[in-house]
Amino acid sequence: MPLTRTAERAAVRLGAVALAGVLLAACGSGSGSGSGDASSDAAGGPVTLTVDLFGAFGYQEAGLYAEYEQLHPHIKIKQTDTEDEQDYWKSLQTRLAGGGGLADVQGIEVGRIASVTQQQADKFADLNAYGAAALKDGFAPAKWAAATTKDGKVLGLGTDVGPEAMCYRSDLLGAAGLPTDRTELEARWSTWDGYLELGRQYKEKAPAGSAWLDSVGSLNAVVVGQQKERYYDNSGALIYENSPAVKAAWEASVKAAGEGLSAKLDQWSPPWNQAFSSGSFATMPCPAWMLGYIKGQAGEAGRGKWDVAKLPGGAGNWGGSYLAVPRAARHKKEAYELIKWLTAPEQQTKVFRKQGNFPSATGAIAQVADAKDPYFSDAPIGRIFGDAAQNSPVQVLGVHDKDIADQINNALSEVERKGTAPETAWSNAKKAVKNALG
Repeated sequence: MPLTRTAERAAVRLGAVALAGVLLAACGSGSGSGSGDASSDAAGGPVTLTVDLFGAFGYQEAGLYAEYEQLHPHIKIKQTDTEDEQDYWKSLQTRLAGGGGLADVQGIEVGRIASVTQQQADKFADLNAYGAAALKDGFAPAKWAAATTKDGKVLGLGTDVGPEAMCYRSDLLGAAGLPTDRTELEARWSTWDGYLELGRQYKEKAPAGSAWLDSVGSLNAVVVGQQKERYYDNSGALIYENSPAVKAAWEASVKAAGEGLSAKLDQWSPPWNQAFSSGSFATMPCPAWMLGYIKGQAGEAGRGKWDVAKLPGGAGNWGGSYLAVPRAARHKKEAYELIKWLTAPEQQTKVFRKQGNFPSATGAIAQVADAKDPYFSDAPIGRIFGDAAQNSPVQVLGVHDKDIADQINNALSEVERKGTAPETAWSNAKKAVKNALG
């Protein structure tokens, strides 16, 4: 994923249900006692594993649940899904605090994983107890380390990572007289200044009702994702106020907002979802997991209109997720076996080819190197995202990464949608971060 994968993941994501529905489904998913593993839900009956995620992790879309149930006839899988990662996280915190209503498997966005390992380790099962240590060499070192506590507990298995590219509507660029070939575009927007200059040219001749990019929030997220240190430094000190990465992302975003290059859409909102098919924007910075989201929102009518090119300014990462098992889960052993299978190279490869979520399992990365996506005009997504993954910085993760990112994004929305002065919005962001961190 995942949201929001931060994203969220993503995300963000497909097949969302209303939060109230998620809560009702989740409340019936676990015993809340955390007292051992039940072998079945009823004497002689199948085990029903509950999986609670945010956005589209791609397991249903790739047919993996059905495949697992065929391989394990005594297992039934029930998934609930919240589109907005912030809503998902708030709900999860409530249930963790109460100890009940937890699913057997919970998704964790990468921006939250430091909070889990540093502040909530007692709420999640140590997967080493089920044999996870043997899987370590199969994951990228940074991905594995991020879900490991200082005393060696493994609290999650990595799903995807979020190498970044630029998704664009070639039909809209062509209508505005701009290049549509991905190689030429990569040369023209090799820097963010070049990207914004193309945006100005697009604005002059754009089809009616179409802006250059969807949201300055997406621009901010992708630019800040190109740096190792963002909100915290290696020592764990909070540095976002003076972070060069945050400053560069903020300045590019407020410039885009001030010049009217954005469609002023709040990400994950209904108008944003509708805009994928209506042509309200021509470009969008996109991590790999966003491809599946675009397909889901634009539908078959978007096939062949979208394309993917290398990101301006170098490689970066936005998002990625983990699968964790709460200590209060009813079927911890069975849940571990499921997430072990879902995160294995073969399954990560299937999800990428179906959904676009780029694998974190090292054995899967080579398997997708030649992948092309016909929906995105046969873009060589395996090469584009593979190169980005290889060259992305290993980011420093902090306890409140996602909280800080959300408040900065809210402040940028003020600039974009209300015309708030950037200086005022930044001051508001700092106050909001202080309140969020307590």
